[in-house]
Amino acid sequence: MNKVSENPFKNRTKEETSFIIVITLFATFYVVSNIMAVKIISIFGLFYFDAGTITFPFAYMLGDVLTEIWGYKTAKKVIWATFLCNVLMVLCTQLGVYLPSPNYLDATAQAYNTMFTYVPRIVVASLVGFLQGELSNAWLMDRIKKMMNGKHLWVRTIGSSAIAYLFDSLPFVLIAFLGVVSTRDLCYMLAFQYVAKLLIEMLFGTPMAYAAIHHIEKRIKTDE
Repeated sequence: MNKVSENPFKNRTKEETSFIIVITLFATFYVVSNIMAVKIISIFGLFYFDAGTITFPFAYMLGDVLTEIWGYKTAKKVIWATFLCNVLMVLCTQLGVYLPSPNYLDATAQAYNTMFTYVPRIVVASLVGFLQGELSNAWLMDRIKKMMNGKHLWVRTIGSSAIAYLFDSLPFVLIAFLGVVSTRDLCYMLAFQYVAKLLIEMLFGTPMAYAAIHHIEKRIKTDE
């Protein structure tokens, strides 16, 4: 019988450590975005978007890093694992809704119940959009990389996201907010969410992807 090391991280390579960090942040950004999506933000009464719009592009950025360094097949496995993490989040938070609480904490319990009774609809919407968006984003990243012989990373990070955000934003907004907000606000929300995600990807996500990929590839070379 093989003895398990008391320190499993002792002999871990830098590539393995980088991979663990990336997938952990990827799943965290996605789960956090689903919770934040409950809050609707209004700017001057003209632009409407859920708060998760701010953090969600960073999950896409990390998905780009996964695909660029470890390939589409690995990225696809991580996407499905993150999908299951969100299902688990819904099940656990729903259990909390039905568990009893003391009377003097009624206000806290009501706030919890209000938020996490709404989250399942957000998560269902996000799961549909996430699978369509992330899987298409990873696939497009891989295809464009092969077409361009690995050159011009910015073309595939922005180009893949521009298409993938359509597959993500449309089902998410319709499932999450149809019947909750007016048709006018729904259209504004859809348009602004798409544009906002793409701008965040262009201005912040892509530069961060460049930095992350360069740093990880440099660390991997030191393992060789």
